[in-house]
Parts: sequence; structure tokens; C-alpha cells
Amino acid sequence: CFFMLSTRLEDLRVKLENEGLVNISYVVVNHQGPYSQRKLHLLKESVSEYITVYQQEEQQDDVWTTLNGNKDDFLIYDRCGRLVYHLGLPYSFLSFPYVEDSIKIAYCENKCGNCSYTEPDIAGVCENITKEADEKLSDIEPKPAGHHSHHHNLHRHRHHH
Repeated sequence: CFFMLSTRLEDLRVKLENEGLVNISYVVVNHQGPYSQRKLHLLKESVSEYITVYQQEEQQDDVWTTLNGNKDDFLIYDRCGRLVYHLGLPYSFLSFPYVEDSIKIAYCENKCGNCSYTEPDIAGVCENITKEADEKLSDIEPKPAGHHSHHHNLHRHRHHH
């Protein structure tokens, strides 16, 4: 249910902000179908003004197809707009720590190289975050395959995309 998802996402946003991880943009992409469009107002009411709800139009190309993903995926980008993590089910369930840990790593580390938009003075906030989160994610990170694929349940990007 997208209402439970949006409520949990709001809880995660507040938790991260309270830990000092600020200036993170959150976007929920609503499905194109008529049922989802009719429920748009309920979805928007279930999140704060700090989470953008994007409504796809029926005629446009599906955002998830364009991003090589599915509607339940989380795509985590760094400050320079580079994809750092692409998490699919079951890793995208907010009851698991993977989304939170992926956001923390994207926030604190330069996995895709230096970014000119790095926040000053994040060292204190990030001191222990990346070590703990990286250890958790390395347990489930897929081994490198012979080709580049966006269809892993957890896909970690190490290069500019």
C-alpha cells in the first residue's frame, strides 16, 4: 500500500534529518494508471511538503521504464545527480535498513567521485555512518557480473552514469 510506504518514507526523512543529514530531496513517483491517479490526493496528504509527489501522465513514457526499474524501487542519487544505488524488492522495503543505509552512504561518501556540491562540515555527522552502513550493504551486494545491469535487487554504482 503506497500510503504505508509514504508514511514510512516520511518517518525515515525525519529520522535522517534529526541525525544531521539535511538538504536531501525525496521524490515519490506515482503510477500512471487511473486508480493511482484517483488516489493522488491521498498520497499527497500522507507525506509532508518535504517529499515531492510526481504524478506521471498516462500518455508519457513511464518513468520506471526509462530508469530501468520497477514501481517499488528506490533510486539513490548523489548531490551531482549520479546514481549511487538502485534498490529493488525486497531491499526496498523500508522495514529493512538498506534504503536508509544507502542514503547515508550516498550522503557521506564520494562513491562516484568528487562532487562540487558536497556540503561543508559533514564530517562530524558522517564519521561513523558510512563505516556501519557500508559493512551492512557489503553483505548483500551482488558480485560483479560480466555485464552492466540495472536489474539487480541491489545495484551499487561505482562509476559516473
